[in-house]
Amino acid sequence: MNRSTFKQALGYVGMAVAGGLLALGVHDRIGTKPSMVATDTAAPPPAHFVGMVAPGGIAMEAADFTEAAAKSIDAVVHVTTESTVQQAPMYNFFWGYQQRPPQQVRGAGSGVIISDDGYIVTNNHVVDGADKIQVHLNDKRKYDATVIGRDPSTDIALIKIDGEQLPTLAFANSDDVKVGQWVLAVGNPMNLTSTVTAGIVSAKARNINILQYDPDKDIFPIESFIQTDAAVNPGNSGGALVNTAGNLIGINSAIASTTGSYTGYSFAVPSNIVNKVTHDLMEFGRVRRAYMGVTISDIDQDMAKNFGLSQLNGVYVKDVLDNGAARKAGMKGGDVITKVGNMAVDNVPELQGQISKFSPGDKIMVTVLHEGKESVKELTLQDRVGEGKTGSTAELALPSLGADLATASPEELRALKLGSGVKVTRLSGGKLRSIGIREGFIITKIDQKPMNDPKDVEKALGSRSGGVLIEGVYPNGMRAYYGLGV
Repeated sequence: MNRSTFKQALGYVGMAVAGGLLALGVHDRIGTKPSMVATDTAAPPPAHFVGMVAPGGIAMEAADFTEAAAKSIDAVVHVTTESTVQQAPMYNFFWGYQQRPPQQVRGAGSGVIISDDGYIVTNNHVVDGADKIQVHLNDKRKYDATVIGRDPSTDIALIKIDGEQLPTLAFANSDDVKVGQWVLAVGNPMNLTSTVTAGIVSAKARNINILQYDPDKDIFPIESFIQTDAAVNPGNSGGALVNTAGNLIGINSAIASTTGSYTGYSFAVPSNIVNKVTHDLMEFGRVRRAYMGVTISDIDQDMAKNFGLSQLNGVYVKDVLDNGAARKAGMKGGDVITKVGNMAVDNVPELQGQISKFSPGDKIMVTVLHEGKESVKELTLQDRVGEGKTGSTAELALPSLGADLATASPEELRALKLGSGVKVTRLSGGKLRSIGIREGFIITKIDQKPMNDPKDVEKALGSRSGGVLIEGVYPNGMRAYYGLGV
């Protein structure tokens, strides 16, 4: 490039720079104002890396749940089930309705080993109606399982495998769980075995009205769920919700979803309820549930105004039942329950959750407000029929048969014109269900011998070395006969 050409190019560059500066100046004077303006001239706040705080207040560079996961993952098992479901009759144009053969249905969920000899807690809805249950451990071992007992009121079931020195999870106190704390959900969603997800506790004592009320089957739902945002999907049911120490604080049971898959919230039965239920099922085969003998409701602003209540916290007592624990302790309609022991209760699920930890005969202290005055009442809790203890032969669980039995009521016997009988109140996977007996069946005779109470059935079936003939009638009057090999 010669000198004249270089000068010419340099001139072009100079003109371009000057034009750009001129354009910027014009824009500053006539352009639009910015949409956001600073309102002060203070220096920006100092920036920090955001870490998490571990239990005990020790700062961490990042969340690390590896120890909690390692402690819990081997104690959470994969539960698979097989059930026989009777299909609805099919209509044929020429032959009318025709019965179809039973259909085999497979299901899957999770469970938590709570004893090294093979007791496993899971959800009732995971094993309900199952003819065959298998448990798959994280180390690929596989066992057949039997149902020890079920509790539809809390959606908890206890099953058993024949194992030794199995990995277990320890129960933590779910009353100590705080909203906002970190938790892990461990289970087998969508058959993805041994899956761990993390989240926080979003709420406590949540009632989502998922459990069905059925007084005829002694089902009185207790919903006091721990709500979390840990991802839970179908297959997680019965799995563990653990704290950062790897201890059990709940059994994952349900999700809130419009799609059937996880959309943000999951719910777990608190470990204190689980502990009580599994202990009862292990020891008695059924849950010994305690009652205060009150009808209750949450308190809102309108109720407080209508009834002249001075505060919104607590649970309002609408009425106290005759001969119930509350009436015997001096409680009245219009009382407001604020505490059970040292635990504050602010709504019905919280109160139900606290009472569900106790058994008939237990004494508890209840703090109540009446017309603005606070007092403490001592209640001796009772069972549903008003007794302090439940040890009669009127009801009996027989895990070996997979059945709960009860003496048929006088009203049932009169309606069916029976002199005596024993009612099958609840069935799980077991011998009675396998031969076709269904819930509600009243056993009248075994090998021609009349049955008066559940102990008679236990004795009759336990003393035979061969097959027996079971006679009885269903609530609709239909008589039935079943052969059982014992």
